[in-house]
Amino acid sequence: MNLESPKVTVQKSSKEIFEYLSKVDNFEQIMPENIDSFKAEGDSFKFALKGMPEIRLKMQEQEAPKKIVLGSTSDKFPFTLTADIEDDTDNSSSVQLKFDGSFNPMVAMMVKGPLQKFINSLIGNIEKQ
Repeated sequence: MNLESPKVTVQKSSKEIFEYLSKVDNFEQIMPENIDSFKAEGDSFKFALKGMPEIRLKMQEQEAPKKIVLGSTSDKFPFTLTADIEDDTDNSSSVQLKFDGSFNPMVAMMVKGPLQKFINSLIGNIEKQ
């Protein structure tokens, strides 16, 4: 299952956005309002949204200043979340989040809406940074 956020313009350079998203602690600031818990540990963080199971994401790939890939550490819920960053001008850049998960069709149908809402919330909060 592949989902994409809208592409947003952020009034920061691609280097600034890359550095911000490279620090897993900063993801707490862009989480949706319905976050129940968040804990950063090294190059990973775990979080839970109200009514959802806890998820741990680990930094998998960094391609400065264009791309950051986070991956789930769960075999039951395997997915990646990729931030694609492009320079627009010296002081602004475009950011888009892409979700890529391998789920059976029944699970995919149940989680598609909430996941799309989640990545849209993340990108909206990145836009405000």
